[in-house]
Amino acid sequence: MANSNIPAYFKTLRGVVESFVDAGSLGLACGVVGLILKRGYNMNVFVMNVLLNGLCKKGEVQGAVELFRRMERNGVKLDAYSYNTLVKGLCKAKKVEEARALLVEMKKLNCYPNAVTYATLMDGLCKEGRAEEALEIMVDMRENGLDADVFVYGALMNGFIQVGKFDRGSELFYEMLEKGISPNVVTFGCLVHGLSKMGKWEEAIDVLDAMAERGNFPDVFVYTSLIDGLFKEGEVKKAVEIFDLMVKKGQQPSSVTYNVVIYGMCKEGLIRDAFEVFETMRMKGEKPDVHTYNSLLMGLCSKGRVNEALHLFNLMVKDKDYAKPDVMTFNMLMHGLCKERRVAEAENIYKKMITRGSFGNIVTLNTLLGGYLRKGNIKQAMEVWKRIIELGLMPNSSTYSIMINAFCKTGMVSMAKGLFNKMRACKPGPTLSDCNTLLGLLCKEDQLEQARALFKEIIENGEPDLVTFNTMINGTFKARDFQAAKDLLKEMLNLGLAPDIFTFSMLINRLSKAGLLDEVKDIYDRMISVGYAPDCIVYDSLLKGFSSNGDAKGVISLLHQMSDQDIVLDRKIMATIVSCLCQNSRNLDVSDLPNFSESKSSVGMTCKELLSKLGKSHPDLQISTV
Repeated sequence: MANSNIPAYFKTLRGVVESFVDAGSLGLACGVVGLILKRGYNMNVFVMNVLLNGLCKKGEVQGAVELFRRMERNGVKLDAYSYNTLVKGLCKAKKVEEARALLVEMKKLNCYPNAVTYATLMDGLCKEGRAEEALEIMVDMRENGLDADVFVYGALMNGFIQVGKFDRGSELFYEMLEKGISPNVVTFGCLVHGLSKMGKWEEAIDVLDAMAERGNFPDVFVYTSLIDGLFKEGEVKKAVEIFDLMVKKGQQPSSVTYNVVIYGMCKEGLIRDAFEVFETMRMKGEKPDVHTYNSLLMGLCSKGRVNEALHLFNLMVKDKDYAKPDVMTFNMLMHGLCKERRVAEAENIYKKMITRGSFGNIVTLNTLLGGYLRKGNIKQAMEVWKRIIELGLMPNSSTYSIMINAFCKTGMVSMAKGLFNKMRACKPGPTLSDCNTLLGLLCKEDQLEQARALFKEIIENGEPDLVTFNTMINGTFKARDFQAAKDLLKEMLNLGLAPDIFTFSMLINRLSKAGLLDEVKDIYDRMISVGYAPDCIVYDSLLKGFSSNGDAKGVISLLHQMSDQDIVLDRKIMATIVSCLCQNSRNLDVSDLPNFSESKSSVGMTCKELLSKLGKSHPDLQISTV
């Protein structure tokens, strides 16, 4: 046009600028602006706003700021649209403070901010997790005579829900209704999402009904949020009902929806149902991704169906129609194999992973490390440890936990203690489970003073649990420091930790061995009073205690209690019963008794059956079950 000497009118050139900006050709658009100036036209705010918007959309915010300031210097009168465009661009670039400064600047220049300015800034703050500050902006907005609309409330609700303040998000929704503002699908969606996260799924379902009444039909996001929340709350049946309702209402589930349903079902062990949804997903044209397959692999492995998981994995590796496996895929399958002690196969899967260009992460190597240690293959485990170091991977608390647990089980005290000390230097440091594991080993190896030092450390950190006290009390009783053990029991009760069946069983066992039968009876009575039924282990300890104290009546009384409760006897307690009766009867010889301890029954014999046989063969024992 310029070469043909046809005059370039300003409106025509302005249209060209718009076209180039829409096409994303900002360089050409700037060239046309230069031509406009060259032709002697005064630049107006409309053209500059078009260019400003183009720069912001393309993410060139710094260039937009420079243009904005150049407009000011060249006398172009900036309007609210100019400011709003730059505020939006800065918020999108996570430069919210610079955006807030523009709001202050607007007021000083009497270029009054409008609802769009405030809504954009509030949305930017909320996306950065600064919902409380966004609420302050809404107060400022009202003070300047502007009312918040559905978009403002939607941004604030979403902001509070994102930072976990679900109640505050709900309050804003009902405040909006009180002000007569009609919610849209977005605000309804925010509320459903928030209620689902709070576990208030019944209220969330009520919101779905309210949406339908107002003509706002839930979209895929609303349904997916609710389904996800229901699965996380363990409300599997209700989640499936909502999923079916979604389909019935004509709302096509997205790949995200399908993934939520498949993951939820697999987590609950509903593998068959998950595969049915998977097939539906493929039929409806939604292509399963790696997250879909990982959920299915997780479900199969958790149910011990590792061979089926291997088959699915091989399809992923070989068939282009299947999603490519990622690190989590390999980790999932290796974990399933190691759980079944198929470590050599897990190692082969790891080799396949390497051939595909990945050495995995610390979780991968931790899985192999744990697999070899559980099999007692220390040499191979140390090779994996060496590999972790060579790959430059940072051992985490799980790495040390796996090794400490293994070394404790094999009685390698010095190795376990060394690793525990190394773990202290890591973040987040040893877990309570790690401390309890080492505490158990120290007590088992009669290193009570070191156990007490570790116990003191656990107490100072304010995190002991029942396992901590049970372990320490048992170790202290074992060392025959009865008073210290009783003090520990009092301390445990003072901390509000109620004894469990293991506590009672351990106390009865230790006190019986010490011959403190009066205390044993008190513990036994207390155990019954709190609702714990004694098992074979408890009765075994009681029988031995009464027998060693020569209390034949006590032994017979216990046997009758066991008979009344239909206690099924294992071989160990059968041998204890026979031994106790032999010790407390002058006329009873163990060789005269049936060899009950060699019973071939896999279920075992009830105490009633045993007493009946003994009563018939040795009436002098006076142990009739009648």
